[in-house]
Amino acid sequence: MTPLYQIVHVETGRPYDVVIEGGVLGRAADYLAPLARNGRIVVIADANVVAPHLATLTGSLEAEGLRVEPIVVPSGEASKNWRQLEALTDRLLALEIERGEAIVALGGGVIGDLTGFAAAIVKRGCKFVQVPTTLLAQVDSSVGGKTAINTAAGKNLIGAFYQPELVLIDPEVLDTLPPRELRAGYAEVVKYGLIDDPAFFDWCEANGAALLNGDMAARVHAIATSVAAKARIVAADERETTGTRALLNLGHTFGHALEAETGFSDRLLHGEGVAAGMALAFRFSVSRGLCAATDSERVSAHLAEVGLPTGARPATNASGETLAAHMAHDKKREGGDVPLLLARGIGQTFLAKGIDLSEVAAFLNADDA
Repeated sequence: MTPLYQIVHVETGRPYDVVIEGGVLGRAADYLAPLARNGRIVVIADANVVAPHLATLTGSLEAEGLRVEPIVVPSGEASKNWRQLEALTDRLLALEIERGEAIVALGGGVIGDLTGFAAAIVKRGCKFVQVPTTLLAQVDSSVGGKTAINTAAGKNLIGAFYQPELVLIDPEVLDTLPPRELRAGYAEVVKYGLIDDPAFFDWCEANGAALLNGDMAARVHAIATSVAAKARIVAADERETTGTRALLNLGHTFGHALEAETGFSDRLLHGEGVAAGMALAFRFSVSRGLCAATDSERVSAHLAEVGLPTGARPATNASGETLAAHMAHDKKREGGDVPLLLARGIGQTFLAKGIDLSEVAAFLNADDA
């Protein structure tokens, strides 16, 4: 039986723990009080989590005599921009934030990225804590220290590697997520099986539906397994210098192109883009003779079974050339080359270099999923 309380240690230049515990949001003061300075905690909250979660967190902190300074940021990917970053940093400076204080990010990946980047640059680095409220943020973006904003040139092109002090994950908050958001986050869970853990992908095929339907043990197991996988990869390559950490981008180069074409809007959520991108990466691998078609079919079948897209067409009818042009602006580009995460099979992802984007464009034009 999966324990409903787990701690995953992330061994980076600044090590920290990821606490996974049902109901931890209401007991957050147990972990955050030692990080408080001047008797207060500054909380950056997504507008969508104010009603369901901010009062729970605030109540826990105030019960310990702490003062809470909430800053609410509009929800959605559009908030990861220069304007919101400037507004947030100005507000933190107006509060006379000190480097020793902990800034808490309460929300999904957008809030975690924006808050983390603000914490990295205000006074050359303040402490911050991730309290992710979406499955996607719990299993991916809250761990590993990547922080960023988007620009007109592309997604996550301005940012910093900046590790949190602590990550608090409450699986119970997932009950408040819309089903679409939950499914989008599940794509990142599947990713860890596809990278290098075929047994976990087997588990996903058997238990993914239960996870999405509220099975708490399944959720804790998936979150803990995903976080442990990411912690292992991040520890081996914290700043993406060896190529190991690039494995975490499976599906993202294709997916970011789809997100860019849809204006980083609700037409395609990030996790949906990743799902489509992973399916595309496997089919492209098949087209190059790298991967068995049966493995690619398994990936697409499972994603489709849980309601996730498996190609570009549901989101856009853009040409392969248009999507390839977006891929050319990917932040991983080096020397004009855009490396792609491809697969030799389930659990056998690798970084492929030297692929001509015209080949990718031709593949996308022929792909009808």
